[in-house]
Amino acid sequence: MLSPQSVPVVRATLPAVGANLSSITELFYRRMFEERPELLRDLFNRGNQASGAQREALAGAVAAFATTLVEQPGERPDAVLGRIAHKHASLGITSDQYTLVGRHLMGAVGEVLGDAVTPEVAAAWDEVYWLMANALIALEARLYAGAGVENGAVWHDMEIAERVEESLDTASFELRRPDGLPTEPFTPGQYVSVQVELPDGARQIRQYSLSTAPDRKTWRITVKRERSADGRDPEGEVSSWLHTHARPGDLVRVSLPFGDLVLPEGDGPLVLASAGIGITPMLSMLDHLANTSARRQVTVVHADRSPAHHAHRLELDDLVSRLPGGTLHLWYERPEDHDASHVNEGLADVTRLDPPADATAFLCGPLPFMRTVRGDLLTRGLSPKNIHYEVFGPDLWLSK
Repeated sequence: MLSPQSVPVVRATLPAVGANLSSITELFYRRMFEERPELLRDLFNRGNQASGAQREALAGAVAAFATTLVEQPGERPDAVLGRIAHKHASLGITSDQYTLVGRHLMGAVGEVLGDAVTPEVAAAWDEVYWLMANALIALEARLYAGAGVENGAVWHDMEIAERVEESLDTASFELRRPDGLPTEPFTPGQYVSVQVELPDGARQIRQYSLSTAPDRKTWRITVKRERSADGRDPEGEVSSWLHTHARPGDLVRVSLPFGDLVLPEGDGPLVLASAGIGITPMLSMLDHLANTSARRQVTVVHADRSPAHHAHRLELDDLVSRLPGGTLHLWYERPEDHDASHVNEGLADVTRLDPPADATAFLCGPLPFMRTVRGDLLTRGLSPKNIHYEVFGPDLWLSK
């Protein structure tokens, strides 16, 4: 909780800080990378830095946290903090790194806002930062303890056991431990980080959902090759490397599983809505449900450009068919020659469905898709607290 003396200061300066957060975060990252260039080379996503997406996501998270502190002092945005903590744990972030971040972030606030940052203002916003940082440090410590590792010790080598081309632009990689032991357990819906060494020596990291159920000797990730949409943005560095170079027998550096978009226990109804590569956490959930002979009602929605672009298309159909309470609804922008009753042309439209009002929904895919589906589910009577989402990349939901 923010101290009484800081509340009016943060409330009064929040509009000015919020209006300049993009400039603040841009300067923050620039100054930090000037001091510690290895962070950009080996930890932060260079593509997201180049596009500005990471700066925008940081600005949105800080603004949301500060707003909650002054408008709802008895609450904390745990959903936002939890998502960040899981991402940090998958990267092996440790508590000492927060001191570096805090120094450069507060320095950027002072440089951008100038004389408006009095000692009183600086102290209040320093308090905001450390409330957020300490909350994340505590959450991440619990995640590391739950995984049975020292803080940050999440990395190990995995061997590629099999590679399968799943669609025009995706490939799956089955991963096994080199010592032959079973892989670590995880909860359906979680992801791992993968680190690869690129030609320039950088060790870049990306997160990929585990796309099968747990309790197997292997893990599986499915990777979409990220291509430049307009020829100006860089293509995905890690996904391109994996598609070009990764073959069975190769070793890759992989983290332990983390992520808070996880399948709940119980027998309540579910809505699993995905688009494109967002299908991967849904496959893990469906595989688990099918393997445990679940009888709960499961409404599955998936949207894609075409059947040829739909990764794991036949597998999805098989998994849903194994669920007594499962129904599948597909939307393709170009359905080609598919005329099955569950295949529709155009963009996904869940207003045509009738999910139970007490259903728990999970969304994964491009942000416009998730925003539309979430709004439509709300109009169908679902509670906002029962609609959860996963963003592949920086979480820009709060900044829009």
